[in-house]
Amino acid sequence: MSHDHDHHAPGSAEADERRTFASINPATGDVVGVHPVHDEDDVRAAVARARASAGWWAGLDFAGRRAVLTQWRGVLTRRLAQLCDVVHQETGKPHGDAQLECTLTIDHLAWAGSHAEKVLGRKRVSPGMLLANQAASVEYLPLGVVGVIGPWNYPVFTPMGSIAYALAAGNTVVFKPSELTPGVAHWLADSLREVVPDHDLLQVVTGFGDTGAALCRAGVDKVAFTGSTATGKRVMAACVETLTPVVVEAGGKDALLVDEDADLEAAADAAAWGAFANAGQTCAGVERIYVHEKVHDRFVDLLAARARGVHAGVDVDAKIGPMTMPGQLDVVRRHVADALDRGGRAVVGGAEAVGDRFVQPTVLVDVPEDSAAVTEETFGPTVTVRKVRDMDEAVELTNAGKYGLGSAIFTGGDGEDLARRLRTGMTSINSVISFAGVPSLPFGGVGDSGFGRIHGPDGLREFTYAKSVTRTRFKAPINLTTFDRTPEQETMVATLLLALHGRASQLPKLPRRPLETIRGRRRS
Repeated sequence: MSHDHDHHAPGSAEADERRTFASINPATGDVVGVHPVHDEDDVRAAVARARASAGWWAGLDFAGRRAVLTQWRGVLTRRLAQLCDVVHQETGKPHGDAQLECTLTIDHLAWAGSHAEKVLGRKRVSPGMLLANQAASVEYLPLGVVGVIGPWNYPVFTPMGSIAYALAAGNTVVFKPSELTPGVAHWLADSLREVVPDHDLLQVVTGFGDTGAALCRAGVDKVAFTGSTATGKRVMAACVETLTPVVVEAGGKDALLVDEDADLEAAADAAAWGAFANAGQTCAGVERIYVHEKVHDRFVDLLAARARGVHAGVDVDAKIGPMTMPGQLDVVRRHVADALDRGGRAVVGGAEAVGDRFVQPTVLVDVPEDSAAVTEETFGPTVTVRKVRDMDEAVELTNAGKYGLGSAIFTGGDGEDLARRLRTGMTSINSVISFAGVPSLPFGGVGDSGFGRIHGPDGLREFTYAKSVTRTRFKAPINLTTFDRTPEQETMVATLLLALHGRASQLPKLPRRPLETIRGRRRS
């Protein structure tokens, strides 16, 4: 779950001169910690250390790696409150939200460790009739060293979606966190080092965009990036110099569809959570809602009531925290202003809801589909609601966007056919963002939301390469790969091929048409 690094964080120019930078509590402005700005040499050294440990880690069998990851999971679980506090300090999000993020992370780590062998281990496959004398197998081997470039909005859950699966697949990892949340990254790496003190399984390099670019060029075997689409393109451009493959989880403009037979109370509750939780700083959060015309007004009333019951702040009753990245306030302000200027109306919140650190929940209606609030990722606690004549129109409007990450549907039916029609990598029916919490499901998008997958079997395979092996079991009756092949053998092969595949590919006979009809078409 995204979002971009802030290349203009407060004090970043001074920090570069001192070769250190501070992470700041966005709710209070207090300094949380000071970290080095790692340069290209630092990054290359970290990758070299990871490379030196990669052979040992890959050499452990699946059970050995699973044992290490199980121990690490125990450390994370026992010190959950400590980790959540670091997340809270650096992002400003409430402790409860930090705990939810870390809880899901631990569940994913458990799944990756326990399923790696089943997904990646050697399997025999059929060699087919023509090469029946061969034994064929495939297994998925680790790439070596994986570079992970992570975001600040879910500084544990999102990067660990790559880190945990890359480690389980047998790779070592060099992690470049967002400059807004370096303390979380160091906490994670330090906790694993307690389990395995003598090997560099997970290292952290800190800094700004240049440090991330250095990681792309440092000779890692793959880069897993989460952030904005624009930064994802820059990461790909840096990786192309060394032909380093990438998996990109970029932004989203996720839609929620509400059908006429939906449970409106449940839909409004889920929509409010999807739109406002984590101060809207969720790439797979709800940013636009399409509601059947028969229930539109009732749904808006219910959502508005929910929105009025949620506020951003630092008090004990605050359900959401500050905007973690200061620059994102300007984006939210611009999107809300554009929506209102273009004839939209704020049912809750509005222009005055965007403050210096916090944004209060905002529900916008009657917003044109070509406005920035509908087409661009807002990444704040705002949402647009549009009335549609039916779900066909809702699907059409959803698919018209350039993003294709997640989506949600509320309906009285099963919703499966509707979900299949949405051009998104993931859909939740009668809930929001549930797909992210299911470890066995792949997570990722299409279009401007990126490509490749983390989580699930696809996420494990993402950090491997397929190794195919054949072994001759007995001498072939017909050897196809020799210069000693005879014409008689070639005739036998042709006969065998016809028996195997010839009839299946016969075309159906076309009805005969009068010659005059054919000639007449040619003349016309």
